[in-house]
Amino acid sequence: MIETSAVLGVALAELGLVLTPGPNMMYLVSRTVSQGRRAGMVSLTGVAVGFLCYLAAATAGITAIFAVVPGLYLALKLAGALYLGWLAWKALRPGGVSAFAPVDLPADSTRKLFTMGLVTNLLNPKIAILYMALIPQFVHPAQGPVWVQSLVLGAVQVAIALLVNGLIVLAAGAIATFLADRPLWLRAQRWITGTLLGTIAVLLATDRTRPLPA
Repeated sequence: MIETSAVLGVALAELGLVLTPGPNMMYLVSRTVSQGRRAGMVSLTGVAVGFLCYLAAATAGITAIFAVVPGLYLALKLAGALYLGWLAWKALRPGGVSAFAPVDLPADSTRKLFTMGLVTNLLNPKIAILYMALIPQFVHPAQGPVWVQSLVLGAVQVAIALLVNGLIVLAAGAIATFLADRPLWLRAQRWITGTLLGTIAVLLATDRTRPLPA
């Protein structure tokens, strides 16, 4: 049996991650604001499949390869840090745009929305780190089959991520309308988001945590 503390640990860690601005949140919000809730939900479906890919890899023990070849893990971590740094620069640079600011973008097809949601999540460094280094810390062989524990804990992460991201998609339009009438609030949101992304990028680049075997 999995300990309650392990479930709560993963749940709290995921809640903190999903509420922190990152590639998934920014993509879902931008699609919802520019193309409506349906586009946001289709994009979220792609994100969900990305979570399931990570879950399947963790359950099968595939992510353990990063513990054996730490160079791959380091490369992924640095690439993720650079990506988050780029997102931070886009938000903080002069003339930067908030994810909640309406932008005139061409309407994407359902297939493209799904694909971009999937790719964005697969390349999301926060999710990669979660499955490679965090969740394995809550898996204890003495509590039962490792793959079962990985599956259950991963399912907890997926459930929380989809619930919170779904609420974000539903609320994105209302938040965008609220901020549109308050330019100072919109600017503050952009700076807060950019600062958080930049901070995460620095922490990710300087973190010495090593991936743990699944």
